[in-house]
Amino acid sequence: MTNIIPIGQVVGGRAEPRDDDWGGEQAVIRLDDRFGPEALAGLDAFSHLEVVYQFHLVDPEKVQTGARHPRNNTEWPLVGIFAQRGKNRPNRIGVSRCRLVKVEGRDVHVTGLDAVDGTPVLDLKPYMAEFGPIGEVAQPEWATELMREYY
Repeated sequence: MTNIIPIGQVVGGRAEPRDDDWGGEQAVIRLDDRFGPEALAGLDAFSHLEVVYQFHLVDPEKVQTGARHPRNNTEWPLVGIFAQRGKNRPNRIGVSRCRLVKVEGRDVHVTGLDAVDGTPVLDLKPYMAEFGPIGEVAQPEWATELMREYY
């Protein structure tokens, strides 16, 4: 397997992770010097992005591989790490969708990105409706409850 080198980082927004109220957060995804503005050509035609990033603040010793209660809430069921989106994942990789505000040079301005200042960005993709789920989406009630205040 090859090493993954971040393409840039999150600048601004929250300094520390917190579980809820990400919808109003404003941040910049700044590409590193390997990329020129041409790497972002045409991105501004899209309203939303998918951002792949690393949960860099998670201590590797805190990574979980089994089951746990989401957010340690014992009112929610014990579910495996791959049945939830918690940050203490085996590879500490996060995926988020956010609104694209504007592109300026190597800076991509976004709102609603649930990553903190300094987060390494691994990849950036335009969100296309056709990549959304086909058919109905199902999820357990605990997940709906957990996400109620997230954005």
